[in-house]
Amino acid sequence: MPQSRATRGCIRSSVEKLTRLPLTGWNALLGAVRTKTSLPDDIREIAICRPALINEAWFEWNAHAPILARAAGFSDEKLSVVKELHPTAQGALDDRQWAVLRYADAMTRSVKVAQSLFDEVKAAGFSEQEMVELTVTVASYNMVSRFLVALDVGEQNGKAPEFAAKVVNPTGTDDKIQS
Repeated sequence: MPQSRATRGCIRSSVEKLTRLPLTGWNALLGAVRTKTSLPDDIREIAICRPALINEAWFEWNAHAPILARAAGFSDEKLSVVKELHPTAQGALDDRQWAVLRYADAMTRSVKVAQSLFDEVKAAGFSEQEMVELTVTVASYNMVSRFLVALDVGEQNGKAPEFAAKVVNPTGTDDKIQS
């Protein structure tokens, strides 16, 4: 089994030590995203969990999926849709949750968001302020997930949750994560 970056001495393994690195604004940005926006908990956590799932940032997923599961009005049925790598149906998600999931997926997978999807998210009842906050949240947690995966923070790379049985297609790219 290959050694992690932490055990090879490439980085410190402690997340606590990593968060103390002199990364100007890192903790301030993420703290504000988590605690200073007007987004309801379910919306914020969907926007955080989707980049974690798509980018296979299991450390982040394991930290935020329980928060999402505890959000007011959230259910196991709703979480099962959030866990799908390529959901094709809204399932138990309400219109706002479904719009956020699709918006986060578009930002994470292709960066550019089609105008029609942007308009759909706004039509789901998001104000201009909430649109900005939603976009900052998805963008910030894309940054976080890429950081965590690149440095294997928490040594979670390759340790997908049980629901995420990975299926690899012949080209070697992810096809889907099944629940």
